[in-house]
Amino acid sequence: MIVASYQKHFLKFIKPAGTSRGWLTEKPCWFLKLRDDEFDVEGIGECSIIPHLSIDDVPDYENHLKDICERINETDGNFNVSELVEDTFPSIRFGLEMALLDLQNDGRKIYFNNEFSQGKKGIPINGLIWMGTFETMWEQVTEKVNAEYNVIKLKIGALDFAGEVKLLKKIREHYPEITLRLDANGAFSPQDALEKLNILSELNIHSLEQPIKQGQWEIMKDLCKKSPIPIALDEELIGVNSLVEKIKL
Repeated sequence: MIVASYQKHFLKFIKPAGTSRGWLTEKPCWFLKLRDDEFDVEGIGECSIIPHLSIDDVPDYENHLKDICERINETDGNFNVSELVEDTFPSIRFGLEMALLDLQNDGRKIYFNNEFSQGKKGIPINGLIWMGTFETMWEQVTEKVNAEYNVIKLKIGALDFAGEVKLLKKIREHYPEITLRLDANGAFSPQDALEKLNILSELNIHSLEQPIKQGQWEIMKDLCKKSPIPIALDEELIGVNSLVEKIKL
């Protein structure tokens, strides 16, 4: 028999992390557990949200997770993940699929047996720069470059735009070879987004993620056509099953 339960935990930031929606000093997560008493094995998955940014950051989140655990317990382990978890709760689906994988792998916390999990090969990722003051962001950039990151992604929208452009110019002057990606998390207004994209294009920016808030389909469509910088969609895609039907770029 499989028994589902969860445990809430708060992750504490070593340094406050700035986003376009405010500052984070901690973030909640819920560890979803699936226990098979017959074989004495437990699988664990993480249901994690970012306050004010995740689509499933809703007041009744924990009640929804509790309901899913109760429904799993009523099925004796015979359940369909897609039918159990709504599209509007991607973090819970992720945690449940993660717990199932762990359970299938004897609860060893090895979800995929590959060169990465064996410690033989890394995964190329960008160095993320959290929002902050000019000085703290520059300090983060220097740390990432010294750690041999060749792609850096900066969260923008917390400083005034002129200050952010100044920072990007300094990065370009000192590290011209670095690939720069930007993430605005919807911080630009529809009225000035294109103007800002034109200014940023002079700094050899690889791409800019989610310049305006999601759901403004026609404005985003126009921005994607006119922007001199490739636009990456993020929040825009959450909960959207068929993007092509909604916006034809």
